[in-house]
Amino acid sequence: MKILKKYQPLFHKNNKQRYYLITGGRGSAKSFHVSLFLVNLTYNTGHVILFTRWTMTSAHISIMPEFLEKIEMLNAEKDFKISQKEIINIRTGSRIIFRGIKTSQGTATANLKSIQGVTTWVLDEAEELVDENIFDKIDFSIRHPELTNRVVLILNPTTKEHFIYKRFFEQKGIEAESNKKTKDSVYIHTSYLNNKRNLSESFLQRAEDMKKNNPKKHKHVMLGGWLDKAEGVVFENWEYGKFNPDNLQTSFGLDFGFSIDPDALNEIAIDKSKKIIYVKNHIYKNGLKLDDLAKLILTATQKKLVVADSAEPRLIADLKAKGINIVPIKKGTIESGITIMLDYKIIVDPSSTSIGKEFNNYTYLDKGSKMYIDDWNHNIDGIRYNVTYQLDNPHKGKYFVY
Repeated sequence: MKILKKYQPLFHKNNKQRYYLITGGRGSAKSFHVSLFLVNLTYNTGHVILFTRWTMTSAHISIMPEFLEKIEMLNAEKDFKISQKEIINIRTGSRIIFRGIKTSQGTATANLKSIQGVTTWVLDEAEELVDENIFDKIDFSIRHPELTNRVVLILNPTTKEHFIYKRFFEQKGIEAESNKKTKDSVYIHTSYLNNKRNLSESFLQRAEDMKKNNPKKHKHVMLGGWLDKAEGVVFENWEYGKFNPDNLQTSFGLDFGFSIDPDALNEIAIDKSKKIIYVKNHIYKNGLKLDDLAKLILTATQKKLVVADSAEPRLIADLKAKGINIVPIKKGTIESGITIMLDYKIIVDPSSTSIGKEFNNYTYLDKGSKMYIDDWNHNIDGIRYNVTYQLDNPHKGKYFVY
């Protein structure tokens, strides 16, 4: 089986580096090579491979097919026992365990640390983990005394504000898109250009169209370049921090989605005196049916006010009939709502990585323009509805107690 030349350091048995940084854009074959490497690693006795994402709901649906494909390509089905949460190599006893870091009760850091004998920790979609303390706690638990210990980070680069960039690239003076080894790290960066032989003509054409029509997006999404936050990002007035430390009254903002776009529900607390907006995500999911959406909203809001887009009057009426305290708000101009939000400091709960990802990717359409890309804005739109409702159209005594 042929592998791309740039991924060969991942398979070298003599490499003793602890960290493997696998970065790149879409179609860059990151998942293919890492899953192939891990399947091969299980043929060495004694390995426990912990494969994680920040959130992981159905590993057997979302992740395992990638591994099953490699097992079938190797004609090795007879060597493996497969369940919904792990893959065991029958010949060696080595196994791959699939877990999520975030759970409905909080983070599962303690449970992950307690797994015995882990030799390799893989963090997929590593850009979604923004708390460096959580990373350190799991990292320090990977300490098998006899076998090589590895930490493999797979990510689509976000902004240079992320601790992964600062820690592994900036502090070591490594160019983010370079392929290089250091004393403790291996850096592998690829894009679709390195993997063209395995991609369809339609995919390649879409990539070229993006390069022509939106070169900045092409550099980030397709080439996997790290974003400098100062270049076209709308929201620079935010940071991660504790949600609502002063116990302010909270309400919610809801942006509707369905198949392609997610339903996004966020809790908002506004401190007018300090000019701070606190935000926390509760729902960010595609394909929810009305009954399922209603149950999730009721659980999250406990009958607190939900402000939603007035463009969905029938859906709002259906949710209200199910006991949800929901009101519509006319969108107004996007610019007016964003202007209000830019006048405040925004604190994002550390668990709400989908909000952080949007803030890191929501940009002006052109330099000097007040037009915005219609992307990376599902949480932002819901937050904007709520903030506009509270700050631009306050209904004292009707919905809130001030």
